Amino acid sequence: MKLVYKSISFLIVFTLLLIVVSCNNETVEQDENNDTIDTPMAKCENGFADIYPCNGYDLMAHVTLNTMGAQEGNDSWGWTDTTTNREYALVATDANTSFVDITISNNPIYLGSLPTATVSSSWRDVKVYNNHAFIVSEAPSHGMQVFDLTRLRNVANPPETFSADARLTGFGSSHNIVINEASGYAYIVGTNRNTSPSLGDPIFINIQNPTAPIMEGSLIEGSYSHDAQVVTYNGPDSDYAGKEILIGSNENEVVIADVSDKLNPTIISTISYSNVRYAHQGWFTEDMRYFILGDEVDEIEIGNKTRTVIFDFEDLDNPLYHFDFLGQSNAIDHNGYVKDNIYYMANYRAGVRMLDISNIANSSITEVGYFDTYPANDGTDFNGVWNVYPYFPSGNIILSDIERGLIVIRKSG
Repeated sequence: MKLVYKSISFLIVFTLLLIVVSCNNETVEQDENNDTIDTPMAKCENGFADIYPCNGYDLMAHVTLNTMGAQEGNDSWGWTDTTTNREYALVATDANTSFVDITISNNPIYLGSLPTATVSSSWRDVKVYNNHAFIVSEAPSHGMQVFDLTRLRNVANPPETFSADARLTGFGSSHNIVINEASGYAYIVGTNRNTSPSLGDPIFINIQNPTAPIMEGSLIEGSYSHDAQVVTYNGPDSDYAGKEILIGSNENEVVIADVSDKLNPTIISTISYSNVRYAHQGWFTEDMRYFILGDEVDEIEIGNKTRTVIFDFEDLDNPLYHFDFLGQSNAIDHNGYVKDNIYYMANYRAGVRMLDISNIANSSITEVGYFDTYPANDGTDFNGVWNVYPYFPSGNIILSDIERGLIVIRKSG
């Protein structure tokens, strides 16, 4: 009886061991085949990841400007291919728009680039809608390039030099492009204020058929918009529920407009703030109650620490100044985006700063992390991180850096 009991016990233990080994083998095989292992290029330890000062974020990868055939980096965006679950960094440079597969974030693949439509420029911008990239630039007569991102699935011999799938040339050059993915409209901002059709006002482009874009008007009543956010509104002001709302960062003020009717857009309200120098770019909190704005020139002209201006947009007809948040350095703030309760701020020489905005209603913001790509100093000048894109499902965060190109980081742990 004891022998039978021992035999049964042995079989149970042996079976369990086989299951454990089998599961481990499956995990390794899955890691090898599906590329799920991501070991940092450099962990953030004792305040540094390699040469970069950091707090809470690891260095995953670095792709140089030289690799991408460029001299200067500027803006960036991301694309997640929902068919393959692969992630791509779209990096705007002076010479091109470069495409990098960062699915295995510690082993990025530079797939190639789409050259500028005309000449090189320090200002290029890219956004994504319906698996297509839409690209503008301040290069003369550049217009808007359209590129089918699904072509990146089948790059046999990278890097490739790509051609555009379409190009819209009716507006010349522009500084930025904004897309409301919910409506299928792009908004061209930062156009030449001395040139028709918009004279610097936002231009409305129907991109529902991405390779056949159609210009449908502009915000003629507004003024020069350097940058903007456009949303299908579902915030606290019920008067505008379901409307397409544009928030323009217009140099000396912020403009709120209803652009639902492209032939008859209307200004809802405007608001400025003390010590305004250059209302550059801003982003809603996810509940659309607060708007977070960066003034790009106040650090230079006034000498304050990095300043972020927060507005209360509970009533779009009557927007209110809420408070200023001052950072820890004198570095210039640039583009910023909200994901959950974190505001990711490209801070030029201070790298990217992660700000906890969960207590923004009580006029409180706390810095909870950073990754500094300009180790020399956090001075007041135009070097370092231009843009940050924090929206990849994997947790990958891409930084486009003026001198260093593409840097991929991820939260530690």
